[in-house]
Amino acid sequence: MKIIAKREAILTPLQAVIGVVERRQTMPILANVLLSAKSGQLSITATDLEVELLATSEVDVQRSGEVTVPGRKLFDICRALPEHTEINMTLDGERITVRAKRSRFTLSTLPAPEFPTVDEINAGQTLRVAQRDFKKLLEKTHFSMAQQDVRYYLNGLLLETSSKMLKSVATDGHRLAMCEVKLDDGSKTGQQVIVPRKGVLELQRILGSEDQDLDVAIGNSHIRVQIGDIRFTSKLIDGRFPDYSRVIPVKPPHVLTAVRDDLRHALQRAAILSNEKYRGIRFGVKENALVIQAHNPEQEEAEEELEVGFDGDAMEIGFNVNYLLDALSAIEGEEVQIGLTDGNSSCLIRSISEDGCSFVVMPMRL
Repeated sequence: MKIIAKREAILTPLQAVIGVVERRQTMPILANVLLSAKSGQLSITATDLEVELLATSEVDVQRSGEVTVPGRKLFDICRALPEHTEINMTLDGERITVRAKRSRFTLSTLPAPEFPTVDEINAGQTLRVAQRDFKKLLEKTHFSMAQQDVRYYLNGLLLETSSKMLKSVATDGHRLAMCEVKLDDGSKTGQQVIVPRKGVLELQRILGSEDQDLDVAIGNSHIRVQIGDIRFTSKLIDGRFPDYSRVIPVKPPHVLTAVRDDLRHALQRAAILSNEKYRGIRFGVKENALVIQAHNPEQEEAEEELEVGFDGDAMEIGFNVNYLLDALSAIEGEEVQIGLTDGNSSCLIRSISEDGCSFVVMPMRL
């Protein structure tokens, strides 16, 4: 194998895939990336056995071939070279030599056939969705995923397809985030799949906000997304996601309306004196007023009063302030609605202007 390319033609695809190359590996080859050069194209593949990323770029292929090389080391070398430097990479036996101007680096390699790749995912359905819409689905729900929960199906994000909609849902058992976008060409059969946490975070990293469409292919055990020159493949979590519709309050009897930024800033200030471990704050709602209170074991207290729209009965309810702030940060629009039932029931948070996203936060005892 021998290729000649500008630094950017190697660095750009490396940057796209390097996120899944972990420093501590159970298998030495997982610290490597697979380089495959043929027909004027270089493809670079990285995997951690759960998520696989493949990125391509055009290079001058002098001699075709494929090999695996230490991913982080190659990435650091390319990043450290001056911009627009011409790089010459030559495989000689079990070593690969990287030359650029007066620099020369010799790296060890491992055989390409030993590198684990996912070739076919046997897609049962394919969808075409705008990149910015797909990014919106992930950004507005990912923060509600569980982390290392024994209920492994919560450590990921649910994607649900239907004839006209693509929906994302995440919950950790204490809160829930749901968002949906319309599809021009939806799925004929509805399907639910759970994308693992690491896959969701990697997808967020490589997705842009362009109008450009991307292709989503869903198989029995994998999901594959083609984003321009980058191909993302992830295993799916094998499990049944809880029936999320049962925890979303249907038409809460009391609705609080507030200016989103005013409420967010008041919560941030009150949170300073909340219990560092439990992060609890108390909502006191009365006619056209909201009182936010926080206290901690050091007997310190914070109180914020806001003018809001509310015409129901006065009530008090406790929440984890971080959960409220996450939901408010994900909402667009100037005004927000919080649907309340009573002091022991979950609240439903939505934007007045934005359609398609809902956030549920369970109450906490204070």
